[in-house]
Amino acid sequence: MSETLDTIKQQISENTILLYMKGSPQMPQCGFSAQAVQALMGCGERFAFVNILDNPDIRAELPKYANWPTFPQLWINGELVGGCDIIVEMYQNGELAPMIKEAASTAPQEGDNA
Repeated sequence: MSETLDTIKQQISENTILLYMKGSPQMPQCGFSAQAVQALMGCGERFAFVNILDNPDIRAELPKYANWPTFPQLWINGELVGGCDIIVEMYQNGELAPMIKEAASTAPQEGDNA
């Protein structure tokens, strides 16, 4: 499983704004992922994502690595921000957009899919 952990660490380090989710931003596969995507898209910046449904090893190992049991998981600048409730709350109270914009301003151009 160390290969999976290496992959997770690489994804987190190479993507300034990264969402581990069920499905894709265009087609979320659960309500929590859909809410997280809406909040992120509301911030107006590009973000990378990993569909954990297509990556069962990551789905199994990331909760242990992150010490966070659920998905989605938002990572910004290598730090776990939190899951759906935290993402939505931060978006609603105005904390998320500045954090996302600051991270995006320092990011190299990223693709949509990690």
